[in-house]
Formats: sequence, C-alpha cells, structure tokens
Amino acid sequence: MNRPLTAHRHRSGILLTGAICLTLAAAWAVHHGVEAAGDATGSRLAAVWASTFVLLLAQTLMYHCERPHRPTPRARRQLDALHVAVLLPVYNEDAGYLRLGLESLLAQTRRPNTVHVVDDGSTSGDYTTVRTWWTQAAKIAGITTSWQRTPNQGKRHAQAAAVAASPDADIYVTVDSDSCLAPNALEELLLPFTRRTVQSVAGIVLATNHRANLLTRITDLWFVTGQLTDRSALSSMGSVLVNSGPLAAYRAAVVRDNLDSYLGETFLGRPVMFSDDSLLTLYALLRGRAVQQPTAVVFTALPERTSHFLRMYMRWMRGSTIRSVWRFRYLPLSGWAYWAHLLRWFQVALSTAVLGWLVVVEPLVYGRTPPASFLVVPFLIGWAQALRFLSIARSDDTFRARVSTWLLMPLAVVGSWTVLRAMRWYGMATCARTGWGTRQNGAEVALASPAAVALPDDDTEQIPLVKLLDPETETTLTLPIPRQRTAAPQPQGTSR
Repeated sequence: MNRPLTAHRHRSGILLTGAICLTLAAAWAVHHGVEAAGDATGSRLAAVWASTFVLLLAQTLMYHCERPHRPTPRARRQLDALHVAVLLPVYNEDAGYLRLGLESLLAQTRRPNTVHVVDDGSTSGDYTTVRTWWTQAAKIAGITTSWQRTPNQGKRHAQAAAVAASPDADIYVTVDSDSCLAPNALEELLLPFTRRTVQSVAGIVLATNHRANLLTRITDLWFVTGQLTDRSALSSMGSVLVNSGPLAAYRAAVVRDNLDSYLGETFLGRPVMFSDDSLLTLYALLRGRAVQQPTAVVFTALPERTSHFLRMYMRWMRGSTIRSVWRFRYLPLSGWAYWAHLLRWFQVALSTAVLGWLVVVEPLVYGRTPPASFLVVPFLIGWAQALRFLSIARSDDTFRARVSTWLLMPLAVVGSWTVLRAMRWYGMATCARTGWGTRQNGAEVALASPAAVALPDDDTEQIPLVKLLDPETETTLTLPIPRQRTAAPQPQGTSR
C-alpha cells in the first residue's frame, strides 16, 4: 500500500527557548564587537545594529502570533458546501511528478469538486497515459474533471482556460504541475475562509526532493524558514504579500473580476509572463485579508542543479521588482500591507548597508577591520530563525535528519548575503526581461526517468520511485508508482 507524504507542524517551548538564547547570543556578539571596535567605529555601528534587532524582535513577536484557523462545526458545514475548483496548468512537466500530484488530490480528506488540467502546449509529450488514468480515477472518486490542451501562451492563460471551465466555483485553488498535497491540505486550506474578510490563503511548501543533494537541502531549509518567519509575521496581520505557487486558494471573485487585468499585465510595454501568484495575492489584498494556513502543506520539486536554481531565482527577483511597483501604486496607505512592504525594502537596504559598511567602508575609509564577533551574528540570527524549520515534522524524515539540515544554515546565510544579494540587485536592474526562463526544453526535475504510469485496466507491477524514511524505525520505505507494461495504441481521432 502506498504511503502518502505528510507533514504537520508542532509548537515547542524548547524551540522557542532555543531561538531566544541564540538571539541573545547574537546581541551579545554585537555588543562585544561594538566595544572592541572602539568609540568612533562603535558609535557608527551601534545605531545600525540597534535598528536591526528592533526589526528582528518585532518580526519574532508577529510570527509567534500566527495561529492556524479553527472554525466551529457550523462553519465547517458551510465550507463543505462550497464548490472548490483546482486549477492545474501543465507545461513540459515530468509525468511521474504530475501523476504523484493527481494521486494526492484523490487522497484528500476534503476532495475538490472539480479539477481542471490544462496542458499549455507542452513540447515534451502529451501525457496520454496519465490523462487516461486520471479521467477514470477522478470519475470513480466522484470528482468532475476536464483535461484540455491549448496553444502555448503561458501559465496565466492556462489558468484562465481552467477558470472558464469552472464558472460555478466558489473557491479557486491554484497548484503547480509538480504539487503533491498532504492528505489534509485542502481541508486545512479552506478553514480561514470562514472569515468573510479573508480573500486568499497560502499553504506551506516543502520539498519533495529535499534529499537529492546539498542544494535541495539548503533551498528547502531557506524556503521553509522564510515561510514560517517572514510570511507568518505578515499573516498575523492579514497582509501576506506573496502566496505559494504550489498551493494557494482564492475566493472566486478575486480571480474572475480581475481576469482581464491578470492576462494583460505589461511592464514597460512588455507582457509579464511570471510573478502570477504575487499578482493574484495583490488582487486579494485590495479586497481584504491575505493569510497563511500553516497546517496546509504541499510538497513540490526544487531545482537540483545550480543553473536551474539561479534562473528560477532571477525570475523571482525580476517579478518581485515589478510587483513592488504595483504595490506602492495600488495598496492603500491605511492597510498594514503597504507599510510591511515598505519595511521589507528598508530591511533589504539596511542589511546591504551593514554588509557594505563592514566589508568596504570600515577597512578602506577608516582603516579598521571589523571585529571577528560581527561575523558570527548573521549565523546566530539565521540559526535562531531556522529553528522554525524544526517545527515541521515530515513523514519521510527523522528529527535527527532535520537537525542536520538546520546546521547547514550558515551556508544559506553566506549564499543569501553574497550570490543571491547580487542577483537581487541585478534582477532589479533587468526587470524588463519578462520571459519565463525555465522548462523551455522539457522538465528540469524528474521523479523517474523515463516516467511510466499505468492505464487503469493494465496489469501492473509496483516499482519504487521515491525512497522515503520511516521516522520511527529509520528504515527505508518506498513510494511506488505503477509501471506500464504494454499500453494499447490510441485509436485514430482520440482526444489529446
């Protein structure tokens, strides 16, 4: 029997105590460094470090105020009555990951009413086998589904085609073609909608392939920590700025009423092909609250090659720059989201100024080398915030394995302060380049090669494609996917 990927979050006083201790250690290191630097240098740095710790303290208090929404039984019944439509665009995706994601929709404790798959003109295959299996499996599960293939126009147009196929939906759930939802993800994702002011809900994204190599482990650590610190802090104020691409939900009116604008976005006269999730989140913020539900978990494939990761990150930075322009222009000054966004840019400028001052100004202008204690401060702060990563318990990981990943935080800090910081500024300077930049030559991350799934009436043999680890016994488990032995040829005229 297949064992689905699951994860849950637990609150621990030990982790909170550890975060406090590491933060105090960072403060002590700063104090020691300021004193060691002398009166002149110390006075120049004291105000900068004080501002940094005030912002850190405020963020810490805010993200600890985030609580998963827990509605009343009556509210749950109202949620059960909602028509939930899943929008699933596909472009050059690995068939193994696509099947894994569709299987996760069948395993939901609260199944979607409809699932609309749109193949955006993939050039690497037409997914005939997966489509045939899914059509029959969805019918058996009582899920209304459609599968259409459109000319390649981009993810937004594929989503729009799915929206057109579900005019009766109350909630639209956006997922990626490699999204694998935890069994209770949809049920948890819907809970905040019992509050009428909530317009969108973000899920928590974990890596399916976090054990592939060092890059995926560090990226998973960095992403999860960011979601459980920065985005959790914003969620406590109903001001999440960017929802998760692999899993997010919107009230249907947020999507339908802005569909023309969504499809027609341009920047400097050029159509914008990326940053779709942040634009939908902006539409939601203009109508009400945008929150995160930390108990709604989805797994997705992270880049396994450095070149793929850098292209993805550059796309994010260009999209972030464009979206910042729209936020400053359209978000009301009376809302917390505007000021949170402004504060984020202040933090970017402040951290860049600190780095530049310590590395360039002090040695070259004042002839002073910064005290060594300053070097450990970013690592201590990073470890303190990354303790939130340890609060996520995965079904395929031991606590010991998560701790070993947590210890890698200094590598993430060094990367973010050097390579990624340079890419951020380069992305800002080149934000007019609005192309997508990945999957042009097929899937860049594969679950199995070649991917193979079975037709519903085939005799199949089970083969392990994903190796998991039992967190209690630390023995290897397998997540099997059926292998197709011989697929019957498709008759002429079969719809693809």
